[in-house]
Amino acid sequence: MSRRPNPFGRSPFRPVMDRARFEELVAEALDEIPKKFRKLIDNLNVMVEDDCPPGTSLLGLYHGVPFPHRSPGSYGNYAPDVIVIYQRPIESISRSDEEVKDHVRDTVLHEVGHYFGLDEAELREIERAVRAQRQGEKT
Repeated sequence: MSRRPNPFGRSPFRPVMDRARFEELVAEALDEIPKKFRKLIDNLNVMVEDDCPPGTSLLGLYHGVPFPHRSPGSYGNYAPDVIVIYQRPIESISRSDEEVKDHVRDTVLHEVGHYFGLDEAELREIERAVRAQRQGEKT
């Protein structure tokens, strides 16, 4: 981890990871998704970008046709769904590499939840349970 001044107003005391390490965290977070769900994921491209679109404060974004809304006969003709994880916004809310990792895990889980058609209320409930479990593991 290095710390660098940011001309865009971010604190120089926030962690900054190199892209390769950040992408590893995204891959690890995908691997943590239970196998019964992972095997259902198809035609999905997960990528990392530096910043979210201007005027937003997103940590990640899912774009595509949610799993429950697909019809087997027609979905094969579509471009892949896309999940984008935004590195700088995640770094900007993190105080350590461990917090970056936790935020990446939470964001990947959230966006994969959208892939499976979950709404924000359902995702918040799942995220609370995952955070509580994670806190129990740390103590």
